[in-house]
Amino acid sequence: MTITPSDDFPQQLAATVPNLRAFARSLCGNVHHADDLVQETLVKAWKHRASFQPGTHLKAWLFTILRNSFLSEKRSRKLEVEDAEGTFAARMSVEGEQNGHMDLLDFAKALDLLAADQREALILIGAEGFSYEEAAQLCGCAVGTIKSRVSRARSRLEELLQVGDEKVDRTPSSVEAGS
Repeated sequence: MTITPSDDFPQQLAATVPNLRAFARSLCGNVHHADDLVQETLVKAWKHRASFQPGTHLKAWLFTILRNSFLSEKRSRKLEVEDAEGTFAARMSVEGEQNGHMDLLDFAKALDLLAADQREALILIGAEGFSYEEAAQLCGCAVGTIKSRVSRARSRLEELLQVGDEKVDRTPSSVEAGS
C-alpha cells in the first residue's frame, strides 16, 4: 500500500490494523500483548507521520515500527524478572543506612556510661586487638582482672543497648516513641 499526498493518512493507518494485529500476534503469541504492541505502533506512526515519505510503502513502514518496538521491549524485558509476589524484591532490598549510624551513636553513648577501667579494658581487647596478657601488662593488673573487666563491660553494654535475647526494634515509630 503506497500513500500519495492526496491520500488520507488516518484512513490508511486504520486499513493496516488487521495486518498489524496478525503480525504482532505472530511475534508475541499473546492477543493482549499484541494489541498493546499495535497500539504503540500506531501512536509512534502518528507521532512521526511527518517522517513518512509519501509514495513509499506505508505497510512496510508500520511493520518496521512494530518489529522494532517488539525487539526493544524484548531486550528490556530480558533484564527483568517477574516478581508478582515481591519475593525477589524483598531479598534485594537493603535496610536503610541511617540505622547503622544510629546504632553507632547508641553504642558511643553506652560506652561512655561504662566505668573507666571497664571501658579501657574493652577497648584494648575489642577495638585495639591486644591479647588479655598484653592488656593486663598495659594496665598494670592481673590477667584475670582484665578478663573480669571485659566481661562486666560487655554485660553492661548488652544491658544498656538492650541486646541479647530480644532484638532491638529500629523502626521510625519505635525510635520516636522512645525519644
